[in-house]
Amino acid sequence: MTRILHKNAAERWGQLELVEQLGNVGSEVERAIRAHEAGRRDRFESALERALELFDLTAADPRWRGHRCQEILRVREEFCRLFFDPDVPPDSARGLRRYFFGFAWAARALHHRRQTGDSQVEGQAGPG
Repeated sequence: MTRILHKNAAERWGQLELVEQLGNVGSEVERAIRAHEAGRRDRFESALERALELFDLTAADPRWRGHRCQEILRVREEFCRLFFDPDVPPDSARGLRRYFFGFAWAARALHHRRQTGDSQVEGQAGPG
């Protein structure tokens, strides 16, 4: 069972689009990486727990069955490997940051489109 660290996260999580979920996961991943690099063990452990909670909530979302769920679990594995595998490649943190940046950007764009009432809100293809 997933330990709930984010208040009401489990209830609200299912209402978010995948890019929003992964954008939020990416924020915690970034916090964990920064805290680890700075040697801030208390902050690292908190961010690690929050990131893993959000990974698990995302993977448990029934909308992301199949290849999407596999990708979520694979990136979770790479995130854990970054901190617990002694043979982690030197650019792994940079790769995770790049991976999640795309979701953060897309989530922000989705939020902006919702705020402005753009008709292409839910990932619908535009004209052309």
